Amino acid sequence: MQTTIPTRVIAGAVLPRNRVTTAALVISFALLTAIAAQIRVPLPFTPVPITGQTFAVLLSGAAMGSVAGATSQLLYLTMGLFLPFYAGGASGWAHATGATGGFLIGFVAAAAVVGFLAERRQDRTPVSAIPAFLTGTVVIYLIGVPWLSATLGVSWVRGIELGLAPFVIGDLTKAVLAGVLLPLTWRLLWAARRS
Repeated sequence: MQTTIPTRVIAGAVLPRNRVTTAALVISFALLTAIAAQIRVPLPFTPVPITGQTFAVLLSGAAMGSVAGATSQLLYLTMGLFLPFYAGGASGWAHATGATGGFLIGFVAAAAVVGFLAERRQDRTPVSAIPAFLTGTVVIYLIGVPWLSATLGVSWVRGIELGLAPFVIGDLTKAVLAGVLLPLTWRLLWAARRS
């Protein structure tokens, strides 16, 4: 007889589901995103740096679900208004509403979307998890690139050149990596429950 894991997201399979645990996870993923933001490679031709943030954003939604995942990214966005949590230690309202502000808002939406898909078990195999993570990445671009274009006063084509084209390969890599790691984690949990 196969043991089932009675949960929809990975955090619920590992930790008890209560308000304290959820709050701790939300804070932890907000801080993880802040740490990942410090992994920063500036590009001289765009105000958007390469960072590790998107990996943390995608995992926050998948690990905690839509509401807690989005809340963690909203908390990250809010903390960055007051603390040096944005990419490269930046902070403040000007940064949150500047050229890269749309990507920050996109993090909240992407975590919600990936969490929604994870709640529907789209994180159990690479075949379903990779598209879920790619969907989250597209959501970030759909908000971030138009915001970047509007803030800089450039065309959509130029916005794509500055805010999407240089990052596609890296973001695809992050989505595939997350799409392989999360199903592997589920498999390990299944194996642990059966032993």
